[in-house]
Amino acid sequence: MVYESSYETGQKPFTSDLQRGKWEKPTDFIFACCGLALKLDIFVISYWLFFDMGLFGILPYYFYMAVYMVPLLVIHSFMGQFSSSGFISAFRLSPFFKGMGYVSVFLSIASLLFYSIFSIVPLVFILHSLRPTMPWSCEGLGNVGNLTTMCNMNISESDAISTLANETDFDVLHMTEIHIPSVLFFKQHFTSLSGGFMYSHTGFEISWTIVGFSVPIWAIILCMFRNFSETAKFGKLLRYMVLTSLALLLICLARFLFLPGALDGLAHFVKPHVDSMVEGSFIMTVVVLQAFGSGWGSVMALSSFNSFKTNIMSYSWIIAFGQTLVYILFGMVSFILQHYFQAMRVDSFDLYVETNWVLYLSSASALATLEWANLWTILYYSMLLISSLIVMITQIFTVLTSLFDEFEFLREHKQRVTYGLIGFLAFCSLWFCTNYGVLFFSAVSVDAILTYSVMHMLLLLAVLWIYGKDRFQRDIEFMLGQPFASWKVFILRFIAPIFLIFSLLVGLFLSFTEHVYRSTLVFYISLFLVIIPLLFIPGYGIYITYQNTGRLCNRFRRACRPTDWYPQKTEDRQQYEDVVGNSDMTHQLYEVTEEDN
Repeated sequence: MVYESSYETGQKPFTSDLQRGKWEKPTDFIFACCGLALKLDIFVISYWLFFDMGLFGILPYYFYMAVYMVPLLVIHSFMGQFSSSGFISAFRLSPFFKGMGYVSVFLSIASLLFYSIFSIVPLVFILHSLRPTMPWSCEGLGNVGNLTTMCNMNISESDAISTLANETDFDVLHMTEIHIPSVLFFKQHFTSLSGGFMYSHTGFEISWTIVGFSVPIWAIILCMFRNFSETAKFGKLLRYMVLTSLALLLICLARFLFLPGALDGLAHFVKPHVDSMVEGSFIMTVVVLQAFGSGWGSVMALSSFNSFKTNIMSYSWIIAFGQTLVYILFGMVSFILQHYFQAMRVDSFDLYVETNWVLYLSSASALATLEWANLWTILYYSMLLISSLIVMITQIFTVLTSLFDEFEFLREHKQRVTYGLIGFLAFCSLWFCTNYGVLFFSAVSVDAILTYSVMHMLLLLAVLWIYGKDRFQRDIEFMLGQPFASWKVFILRFIAPIFLIFSLLVGLFLSFTEHVYRSTLVFYISLFLVIIPLLFIPGYGIYITYQNTGRLCNRFRRACRPTDWYPQKTEDRQQYEDVVGNSDMTHQLYEVTEEDN
């Protein structure tokens, strides 16, 4: 038999949740996974990473997509779909690595905390757009002291440079700064941000206004889970939210094309550059990791709601190209807005335009120049709000799914656990309503690249080396009812780890660069979020090994053997037992010796 029974190992047997449900339509899995690409912090931190590559720089993405992104999607989908369980219980495949599931819960919750800022900011602009005069428009800007903004750049170039030379708010290499009104508007919520987003010159400061805006965000999320907690309803909700978000994105993109300098930005986006290709070969390794969402294991949990025979091979390719489309569309918007603001430099190298968080903050000032500015602002920021909510509710859904699958006693209190988790997240996310949270969230986001790279490599080790390539190939062929080529297994075992190591090195470089500008506190927070979770994985493996009996070597073997690893549907399980019962099950790591008994 390919698996051991929990009774033989002394562990509590796995009991499937009969109330977990299935997707209403198979395509809901695709929409849910494509929605993970709406994790837009990759475009926000691009402000620090000089993410200016364009369409030509995305070309290496397709290579990485074929080499290790799609294969990893297949493995994640295989584990969730075969086991019909979330990212904790799915590691019945090799209990020694089950700590990865618990670490995934921790990382998912951590990402949910800082990701709340991406829903709060759009809500701030939406509600203020309901006012007759928007506070970041040139009419409603008010007193900004001696700062030069895009609203008073209608003076002549010589006068502008003369005026800017007398300013003291920005002086690096004799450059002076043109402020964006919408950025100034957001900074007003934190007095410590008056000097910019790079440093904080004052102590800890919480914005109660931002706290007030966070309350309706978490209330909306709570209402969603109250009314759409069932899997079929939740999938339907995600489907319509993703389609609405993409439709609004296309509408806004079409309107942005009429902004001054927009066509230049679009031309720059599609123009081939060798430098972009070289830079893309490094940065795209980071972008590829965004396919798995703001946490780790989301795809695994989402695939557990598929039917057993769902063709995850074709679905993985569709998801990969769907996410690529999302990146391209947001990249086009980002380039258009960047060139719109750069056009204000009046061809002078002495001027610098402060385009911080171009998609979230600076864009409001560009929208304020349009006809029906209030309407376009509401449409654009509604798209950003829906996108952020998609990522957040999907992440919460996968965490809850994994907890209910692993801990049977929690299933009796699903509603209480759901409300409790959302309340806990709402309270802890208050950290990101402070000046430190706004300034330093990007460091946490970049550091996650290291953790996710390591966890993907451990996943390959657990599935293709510990469990075994032959067993993996047999299981996936049984599940799909079609052959799985050996060369695909070869890529997963030998090629994909090379690029994961490469992405790990790139992540180390980016993390080091990010922490150069951050405080010691952020460094310790990063250690807590990166090092401790990685240490917990072997720590839990040692604990599982200790729980077994026999000599150390035999304990380790038992800890690595699959436990209750079979399809949950009775008919599929019987067929699976017939298949594995007639196959050669010898394996050097799993051979049962007399010492085991």
